Amino acid sequence: MNMGTHCKTIVWFRRDLRIEDNPALAQAARVGCVLPVYIWCPKEEGQFYPGRVSRWWLKQSLVHLDQSLRSLGAPLLLIKTEDTLSALLRCISAIGATQVVYNHLYDPVSLVRDHCVKQKLVEQGIIVQSLNGDLLYEPWEVYDDEGLAFTTFDEYWNKCISMSVEPVCLLPPRRLVPASEKMVGCTIEELGLENEYEKSSNALLSRAWSPGWCHADKALSEFISQRLEDYSMNRLKAEGLGTALLSPYLHFGELSIRKVLHSVRMKQLSWAREGNSDAEESVNLFLRSIGFREYSRYLCFNFPFTHEKSLLGNLKFFPWRTDHSNFKAWRQGRTGYPLVDAGMRELWATGWLHNRIRVVVSSFCVKFLQLPWTWGMKYFWDTLLDADLECDILGWQYISGSLPDGHELDRLDHPEDQGYKFDPEGEYVRQWLPELARMPTEWIHHPWDAPVSVLKAAGVELGLNYPNPIVEIDSAKECLAQSLSKMWELEAASRTAKANGSDENVGDNLNSINEIPNVPRVVIKKKEAPESSSWDQRVPTVQSMHKRNGVNNLVGEDVNRVNLRNQINGGEVLSRNDEMSSTADSSSIRKRSLNESCFNVPSSSLPQSGSWLKGIDIDEVSTSKVLDYLTHKSLSLTQRYKHIRVNSHKRHIDVDG
Repeated sequence: MNMGTHCKTIVWFRRDLRIEDNPALAQAARVGCVLPVYIWCPKEEGQFYPGRVSRWWLKQSLVHLDQSLRSLGAPLLLIKTEDTLSALLRCISAIGATQVVYNHLYDPVSLVRDHCVKQKLVEQGIIVQSLNGDLLYEPWEVYDDEGLAFTTFDEYWNKCISMSVEPVCLLPPRRLVPASEKMVGCTIEELGLENEYEKSSNALLSRAWSPGWCHADKALSEFISQRLEDYSMNRLKAEGLGTALLSPYLHFGELSIRKVLHSVRMKQLSWAREGNSDAEESVNLFLRSIGFREYSRYLCFNFPFTHEKSLLGNLKFFPWRTDHSNFKAWRQGRTGYPLVDAGMRELWATGWLHNRIRVVVSSFCVKFLQLPWTWGMKYFWDTLLDADLECDILGWQYISGSLPDGHELDRLDHPEDQGYKFDPEGEYVRQWLPELARMPTEWIHHPWDAPVSVLKAAGVELGLNYPNPIVEIDSAKECLAQSLSKMWELEAASRTAKANGSDENVGDNLNSINEIPNVPRVVIKKKEAPESSSWDQRVPTVQSMHKRNGVNNLVGEDVNRVNLRNQINGGEVLSRNDEMSSTADSSSIRKRSLNESCFNVPSSSLPQSGSWLKGIDIDEVSTSKVLDYLTHKSLSLTQRYKHIRVNSHKRHIDVDG
C-alpha cells in the first residue's frame, strides 16, 4: 500500500537505533512523510532505570542516529516526558499523523506500556503497526507440537533451526520525506542522560567503545574477519578479546540480529568450502550464543515473572540470605577469591565483563554467599554497559538453578579451579588486582595457601591489603547443603498442608524480599496471525474472566499427563481452543475507555506468571480493572495453584509462576 506523501507516520524509536534493517523505519518510508521520534521517560523505567554507563551509550547512540536520519532528510525528534502516551499524542496532533510504527520489545514493563499505548492510539483512529526488529523468530512463532511454550533451551533452539522461515534483512531507505520542519524537541543534553559528575567518568568509556550503528557494522566485520575463526578456543580466556563484543550494539538495536546471522553464515560457507572444521565449530558455538539471546526474549514473553521470581517452583522455598555486608563485599571485589574480585572490579571500572567471568561471579553470589539472585541481577543491570534485562534474567535464573536446564542446585564451582581454567597464567587477576601483581602463578588463585615467605615477597598481607576469603569452601558447601535440605523440607510441608486442605501457606522466600504477588499462569496455543495484521505483535487472550471461578480449563487431558511446560507454578491452563490475537486487531474490534495517563508499572505490580497478558485479556475489561489487577487491589484468585512433580537429574522440580 502506497499512500504517497499525504500519509504522515511517526516512527517511535526505542532499542532499534539504526537505519539499516529497521522494519519500522522502512515501513514508514514506503508510505509517505516520516517523523522519527525518541521519547525518554525516566518515570516509566521504574526500578529498571538504566545505569550510568548504559545511559552514556544511549546518549552517544542517539547522537549518531540523529546524524544519519538528518542525512536522509528527517532529523530525530528528542522528547523528555513523564508520560509516553501523551508525548505521542502531542506529536500526532502537531503534524496530523495518521500512523504510528515501532519495533517490538519483550520485557514485561515494555509489554504493558506498549499495549496501553497501542490501544489508546487505535481508539483515536490512528493506524498502529508494531514490527519485529529485534529477533530472528517471534516468541509466538515457536511452540512445541502441542502448542506449548518450551522451558529448556535445547528444545527451543532445535525447533528454531528446524523452521523453514528465513529472516530477511531490509536495506536502509534512500531518503526520508520529513513530516514537519516546525516541531522542536529537546537537545541531547536536555534529555539528562548524564549529569556533570558522570561525564568525567564516562569520558574514559569512549577510549574503548564507539556507540552508533555505523560503528556496530565495523565491530561486526572486525569480529568475523579477525576473531570468529578462533572463537571456540578464545572464548574461554578471561583475558584478551575472546568474545564478539557485540552485545551493547545488539541491546540498543544498533546492529540487526538478522545481519549478524547472514554475515556469519556467509563466512561459514566460505570456511566449509575450505574444509576448515575448527572454524565450523566456532561458528556453531557463536550461533548458539545468538540462540541464547533469542531464548531470553522468549522466556520473558512467556514467563515475565522471571525478572523477580524463580521459574522452578521448589526455589520459592530456598532460604536466601539477605546479608548486606556480604553483598557489599561482593560488589566491591573484596571476597578474598581473586578471580571473583578481579571480575567485580573490572565490572565497576569499565561496565564490561567477559561472559565466563559473569558466570563465575554470579555463581559465587548465589551459591557461596546465597544472596538472592535478584540482587545480583539488579546490580548487573545498574553497572553493565550492555545491561539487557532479558539476558540478565536468563543468566541469573540459569546460574541459580531456577531453570529446568540450569545449573544443578547443589553445584558449587570452586573459584580456584575456575581461575586456572579461565585465567591459567593469572594475567587477568594481576590486571585488576594490583595488590596481587607480584604473586607467583602457582598461588595467584589461592593466596591463602601460599607460604608466608611467598606472601611477604609479593607484598601481600592477607587481611590487610587483600582480604581473607569471606567464606571457606567447606563451610560454603555445608551451608548450601543445609539450605537445600531446608528447601526440600519446606516444600514437603507445603505439599502436605495442601493435601490436607489446610489454609497454611508456606510462601515464596523471594516474596519477602521483592514483595511479589501471586497471579495465575496461562499457557497459550499458537495460531496463525490474522491476514490484516500479520506483522503485529501477538497478545494472548483468554476465553472469559468468569472461567477462573472454580472451572478447570484443562480440556480433554488428564492433569497427570500434562507436560512440565504446561504447569508453570501449577496455575490455570487455557483450553486448546484459546487463541492469540494482535493488539491492533483486538483493539479495533472492542473499544474500551482508558485513563488519560499511560501505564507506569512498578516492579512489584507486574504479574508474575505466564505472559503478563495471559492472565487477563486487556480488551475484555476496563482499564481501571487492569490497573487494579496489576496493582493486585481487586481481582483476587479463587483457585489455588496446583503442582505437578517431576524428576530431573536427581531432583524434584516444580516449575513456578
